[in-house]
Amino acid sequence: MKKKKIVVLIITMMVILTGLAGCSQVAAEEELVAAEEPQEEATELTGSITMSGSTSMENMANAVAETFMAKYPGVTVNAEFTGSSAGIESVLAGSVDIGNSSRALTDEEKSAGAVENIVAIDGIAVAVDPANAVSDLTKDDLIGLFTGSISNWSELGGADAPVVVVGREAGSGTRGAFEELLEIEDACNYASELDSTGAVVARIASTPGAIGYVSLDAVDDTIKTMALEGVEATVDNIKAGTYFLSRPFVMATVGEVSEQSENVQALFAYLISEEGKEVIRTVGLITVD
Repeated sequence: MKKKKIVVLIITMMVILTGLAGCSQVAAEEELVAAEEPQEEATELTGSITMSGSTSMENMANAVAETFMAKYPGVTVNAEFTGSSAGIESVLAGSVDIGNSSRALTDEEKSAGAVENIVAIDGIAVAVDPANAVSDLTKDDLIGLFTGSISNWSELGGADAPVVVVGREAGSGTRGAFEELLEIEDACNYASELDSTGAVVARIASTPGAIGYVSLDAVDDTIKTMALEGVEATVDNIKAGTYFLSRPFVMATVGEVSEQSENVQALFAYLISEEGKEVIRTVGLITVD
């Protein structure tokens, strides 16, 4: 009897081990099949996306295009920088998929079929040296300071000190946006034209009477930012549209985004993803929630 029990026990153990081996093989086969299946459709899109428009959006458009194409290698994004109005005209004419505009669309453009898709906000802070007693400026004050018609801070209730205007080099996107918003292109009376935001911050911080402009994300405690028309330069105020040195970056389409090609829809989905928002932030812009 003992021998029979031992034999039965051995046979039972062999059956169990065979079953376990079979399960392991099935699991391994399932893992292999899963590994061989194509991943998300990130690599499956093919074709192209065309856009044209705002020169101020060049840095953002190029950065987004580069990272989007890395994510979707089968798609080519072609961008031309012809000016906001020209970009809207192109998208309305059907010659491009997207018209880039660094201003809000006009009622006429919207009536013609252009849809205003705001993808980022450009905000610019006005900064002075920390010892400056002036803390609020009107738009006219700002224009006067940068064009030279106001040359001493005492004219605005500050110390008897000359105004030292610090700006970026010609071709800078921040300089172009600042001058465009104030309509003072080629009229600024710069004492220094520097080639980086960091250099502007350092010069303002170390120069009595200095005033300049920087992207909002570059502000630190070495400089003092000015309120404009009583409104502080904050992300919330810029998003609310109450701080006037700001503007929307629009990627206009004819019809809603949901009506566009699969590639264009993927691009807009990318722009509102965390990865896309990080790209927008890296070029000094404010993301849209």
